[in-house]
Amino acid sequence: MPGCKDILVAVTGASGVVYAERFLEIAVQSDLAVKGVIVTDSALNVARIELGRNLRVPSQIPIFQEKDFTAPFASSSGVPGCMVIVPASMNTISKIATGLQDNLVTRAAASILRLGRRLIVVPRETPLGVAELENMVKLARRGVIVLPASPGFYGKPRSIDDLIDFIAGKIFDVLGIANNLYDHWMTKTHPP
Repeated sequence: MPGCKDILVAVTGASGVVYAERFLEIAVQSDLAVKGVIVTDSALNVARIELGRNLRVPSQIPIFQEKDFTAPFASSSGVPGCMVIVPASMNTISKIATGLQDNLVTRAAASILRLGRRLIVVPRETPLGVAELENMVKLARRGVIVLPASPGFYGKPRSIDDLIDFIAGKIFDVLGIANNLYDHWMTKTHPP
C-alpha cells in the first residue's frame, strides 16, 4: 500500500499522549496533510496528569471533540486515506473491535475500515489480559495495524525523547513515509 497523502489522528485516554504530540509535530514539519485531530475528554485528562498541561496540537491542525458528529469524519464520505489512533486506549480498541460507534473516534475508525483504508492503533497498556489481546487480534484480522508503544533499544536511546521518537518513527514507517526519527535496525554499525 503506498504512503498516505492525508490522515486523521485521534488521541484517546491511554497513557502516552506525548507520542501523539511528537507525531503531530513531525507530521507538520513533513508537510503531511493532517485533516484533523480528534481529542477525547479522557486524553485531555491524561495530558494534564502526565504533562501537567494541556495537550499541544499544532495550530494549523483542526481539533475536533469526541462528540462532534458534525465533523467531516463522522461520515465515510469525509474520511481521509489513513487514520492513526495514538495512544489508543483499551476502551477505544474494544469499541472498534466490536463495531460500537459511540463517539467520533470509533465512528471514523469504522468508516476507515469499511472503505478498506489504513487504520493504525498504538496501544499503550501493560500487562495485557485475554480480553485486550482478543480485541487486538480482532482488529488485526480486519486489517488494522496494531503498533504497540514498545520502543526498541537497538538504536542506543539516550533520552526519553529518543524513545518517543522511536514510536513516532514507526508510525511514519507504517504510513509509508520516510523518516530519520530513529536508527533503523542495522543501519549503523553496532559493536558487540
